[in-house]
Amino acid sequence: MPAPRRPSLRAVAAGLRARLVLAFLLVAALSALTTAALTFREARTAILKRTQDTAIEALRSQVNSQVPDYAFPLSQQALQDLQHRLNAAGSAQRWTVYVRYRGSGLVPGGDHGRVLPRGVQEKVRAGIPAFQRLDSGGDPWLAIGLPVTYRNSSEASGLEVYAQMPLREDEANVQALVKAAQRGALPAVALAAVPALIAARGVLRPVRELRRASRKLAAGELDTRLKVTGRDELADLSRTFNDMAEALEENVAELRRMEANSRRFAADVSHELRTPLAAMTAVVDVLDDDADSLDPDTAYAVRLISEETGKLARMVEDLMEISRFDAGAAALHLDEVDVSETVRKTLQARGWQDKVSADLPEGVRARLDPRRIDVVVANLVGNALKHGGEPVDVAVRVAGEGTARRLLIEIADRGRGIDPEVLPHVFERFFKADSARARSEGSGLGLAITLENVRLHDGTVRAANRPGGGAVFTVDLPLRQGGGETA
Repeated sequence: MPAPRRPSLRAVAAGLRARLVLAFLLVAALSALTTAALTFREARTAILKRTQDTAIEALRSQVNSQVPDYAFPLSQQALQDLQHRLNAAGSAQRWTVYVRYRGSGLVPGGDHGRVLPRGVQEKVRAGIPAFQRLDSGGDPWLAIGLPVTYRNSSEASGLEVYAQMPLREDEANVQALVKAAQRGALPAVALAAVPALIAARGVLRPVRELRRASRKLAAGELDTRLKVTGRDELADLSRTFNDMAEALEENVAELRRMEANSRRFAADVSHELRTPLAAMTAVVDVLDDDADSLDPDTAYAVRLISEETGKLARMVEDLMEISRFDAGAAALHLDEVDVSETVRKTLQARGWQDKVSADLPEGVRARLDPRRIDVVVANLVGNALKHGGEPVDVAVRVAGEGTARRLLIEIADRGRGIDPEVLPHVFERFFKADSARARSEGSGLGLAITLENVRLHDGTVRAANRPGGGAVFTVDLPLRQGGGETA
């Protein structure tokens, strides 16, 4: 059995192992990314909520402690002083405080809607504390608004306190958390390759064993079996393979036994028929010689028996020849011969010179078995004359160069050609192109014997239809040269 070829890089990349590892890594990567994303979202929410809650509580505490020091209604100087004190108290939170009293402009004045959203201001005017996170100039900010009431009362005093504070440090903490999650996810994905390879190996080991067993089974080692371990689907597949291999071994053994019996039967019958056929042929020859002196009916019967006896004798000889091929007992007696002369003698021996147009160049020599080549040419030419149209063309050619030279013998007729559906079967034993015919003039083994004789020479024979009409048979043999030899 030839050694298995090393798989290419593309085959490895498209293999089951690569796909299993890739799928495992994708699952691990998605799991790590999902976990990191969820962790980031929860941590970010928690960090920002803690910051905003702390800032709101600190601002409310400062307002509650500072505002009672002032008498209402508040003057512009009192507003500026309150704002200054609140800003000083919020240095730890890095906030900037703005105050507004009874609809007057924020102190200091100006449009602060860019960092103090209108929604926050509207809620504060309605007496509702509000806050909102926003981006301003690419930086994250927190805007807070508190309505101030009179002491021990829920009545609005008209004083509104607003604060804005940067969230850059909190955002930096969040980004650091993201980077930590990324740094943790990459090693997790890399480490996932180890269990992925282990899992792929566990899955692929039975598959590789199944592949090796299948190759052995295809090579004819029908006693090949798989070792079954576990109770999973792969173990069930191994058991199914073993059952199939066992059934196949039994069926092949039975077919081989039946085939051997059939060959032995055909050989035995052919051998047993040779002696009585020889006697019948001798008697028929005597009667055939005296047929002219017999009455017409008896002469017709004698000639019919003579013809049928000859057919039966040829069929027995063909069956014995096929039996020798089947038994591996057919031998080649090679000798270097003139191929054109050999073909010419075949045509002369059968009186086909006037029916055949021969193209036989001189000087084509090859090491062949002359008797078997005679059978090959005779069968093909006889088949062309019987089923094709005259004249039949026989040509000998040499193709190729150097050690790759081939000997080609072509036999073509002028008939209707061969049905395309019949072409693949013309060399089968007892094959009939017309299934309605109960019997044919020949044994149905001529082309099969031709094929076997060509195979003995390590050659091939092909059947095809010519574009101009008619069938053509091509015998393709290696052009060997040298002395005699028996193979």
